[in-house]
Amino acid sequence: MSLDTPRTETNRERLTAHEALQRLEHERASRLTQLRAIGQAGPDAEEQVMSAQRDTIQRVLTEIEAAFDRLQDGSYGTCRTCTKPIPVERLEILPYTPLCVPCQRDAA
Repeated sequence: MSLDTPRTETNRERLTAHEALQRLEHERASRLTQLRAIGQAGPDAEEQVMSAQRDTIQRVLTEIEAAFDRLQDGSYGTCRTCTKPIPVERLEILPYTPLCVPCQRDAA
């Protein structure tokens, strides 16, 4: 099944709040672990690479925190642009995404 179109089967159409919370917590913990590892890399690490990785991880953490907010206010799983449901398959892969695939493509 494509990530472009919402699921139309009788299966779940959305992640439960508990599933979303677990996925978001896992993503946040992973990024925080990566940041700690970067901090412990020491002076031998290439500063440019480390800086770029740190910036990317910080950006993703910001997106994860925004997803926690959407989970709290009830808008989690709804595309920020077109307001259609984000397919559960996309949320399983990228639980903090605020956009469906078509809107993400348009934003790029």
